[in-house]
Amino acid sequence: MAKEDLAVEAGEKQEPARRLASTFAELGICKELVEACDLMGWKEPTRIQAEAIPHALQGKDLIALAQTGSGKTGAFALPILQELLENRDVQHSFFACVLSPTRELAIQIAEQFEALGAAIGLRCSVLVGGVDRMQQVLSIGKRPHIVVGTPGRLLDHLTDTKGFSLRKIKYLVLDEADKLLNVEFEKALDDILKEIPKDRRTFLFSATMTKKVNKLQRACLRNPAKVEASSKYSTVDSLKQEFYFVPADYKDCYLLHVLNERRESMIMIFVRTCESTRLLALMLRNLGLKAMSISGQMSQDKRLGALNRFKAKDCNILICTDVASRGLDIQGVDMVINYDIPMNSKDYVHRVGRTARAGRSGYAVSLVNQYEAQWFVLIEQLLGKKIDQCKVDPDEIMILKEPISDAKRIALTKMKDSGGHKKRRKVGDDDDEVEDHAHSKRSKPFKKSNRR
Repeated sequence: MAKEDLAVEAGEKQEPARRLASTFAELGICKELVEACDLMGWKEPTRIQAEAIPHALQGKDLIALAQTGSGKTGAFALPILQELLENRDVQHSFFACVLSPTRELAIQIAEQFEALGAAIGLRCSVLVGGVDRMQQVLSIGKRPHIVVGTPGRLLDHLTDTKGFSLRKIKYLVLDEADKLLNVEFEKALDDILKEIPKDRRTFLFSATMTKKVNKLQRACLRNPAKVEASSKYSTVDSLKQEFYFVPADYKDCYLLHVLNERRESMIMIFVRTCESTRLLALMLRNLGLKAMSISGQMSQDKRLGALNRFKAKDCNILICTDVASRGLDIQGVDMVINYDIPMNSKDYVHRVGRTARAGRSGYAVSLVNQYEAQWFVLIEQLLGKKIDQCKVDPDEIMILKEPISDAKRIALTKMKDSGGHKKRRKVGDDDDEVEDHAHSKRSKPFKKSNRR
């Protein structure tokens, strides 16, 4: 189905071009929230905020497409908070529900709501897996204004938590909507939609939107306005993208070469499997680099702990699976490395979107071996452009082979000694992440020789 057909099916109305507002006040945002934006460092609205907020304030449902890092959370949070403020004399518990595909994104959304609503006593509850349910029940008991959650855990509470209902909510937000409309969330999302009123406002926000027209209709959008702050699949202009074509056997050598070139940068490295995150983190720490790992097999506390240490710049390298590719706003990420090329081209857009956020510059480099070349071609086709190839002296790479071999052997031994990857053991749930990281601070980082 063509893009124009999707627009018609989704209820898009073509409107003449208009001048976008340059301040939040011009958008119609009230004084209290303008001040809250100022405290958060939001001096002027982003493109998606300027496009979406006027429609939301007019009471319309929304389908909003924007590049990752473009301020989508503010675009739906501000209109919701404004209506809450306008009806502050009415008790409005369970006013809005926001659904997210990942725990970390849900927590981040809640943090932004709480920051924007700090001056008005906003109550927010986060319902995600991997966290003690009784704590969440107590949070629900405080009758929050905003509920943010992942579909599975939210449905658990709707089913099992006495007195919890979303039958009076005024807003439903699907953030990273293309992911939420995938088959893995389909049943939970269907069941949630049965538990909330049809007479509500619905916002769908995403960096990418596939043609799931039937699923959009099932989400009960009523004549929505469609706003688009970017082409369908794109990266921001301030992002520099390059790749190395590497032999599979020497991918680790190329990785260390890239890391040595940007030793002080804040770097996220994306890999395909949970096992790879820990192996790479251990190997890099053995080489004296400050690396931490995060994956879906880690407990929620461990995942948040690793994220917080990275945000605090206690370590400058975070190795992760695609659990960290969606929506997370980590300030100051200078560089993204695709150690493994994603098989789904859209995941590349989300990964590299962790850098070059909110107008800042960034760098993304991909390590493409002979088995991944076909996937990388599909990524270029999706983006509609060729990505530049980097060249390096092979002698520089071979110098790194021996120390990497030693570091990897030690890492594999440590993983085997600590229980390997048995299913009953959650990867990364032991304490060696902290211990090894502390040791890496004392280790002398490996530097390649100047000798040719």
